Amino acid sequence: MRWEYEPHTFVLERGDDGSPTWAFSPDFYLPDHGRYIEVTTLNQKLVTKKNRKVRKLREVQPLIDIALLYQRDYLELLVKYGLEAPEQLASVGDEVQIAAEPLGLLGLGTLHTPVDERLADPGEAPQQRPAAG
Repeated sequence: MRWEYEPHTFVLERGDDGSPTWAFSPDFYLPDHGRYIEVTTLNQKLVTKKNRKVRKLREVQPLIDIALLYQRDYLELLVKYGLEAPEQLASVGDEVQIAAEPLGLLGLGTLHTPVDERLADPGEAPQQRPAAG
């Protein structure tokens, strides 16, 4: 899969004089899919900041396709492709946020955690969204 690292910067806000006051460069661009990927970490301050930037980008550029990939999503990919032992996922706590949208483009459906299973009705299986892409 072809990818580019931070190839574009999007202006999110401008000052009165028209100069950029807030901008965002998503981490990756997948040119064959026209999708940007932003990767975040466990640090809640950074997660909140990146969520805010992604929301603002979607507001000012609604045609831009962007997905936010959380640390647990990243670890799921490493385990799926044999680059990390499954035990690695156990070291990530239940409080970690995961993508709210399907990651079908990356070969995954919506990722589920033990938190999802605890929140689901015991009489029904956790719902899974259809894969995107």
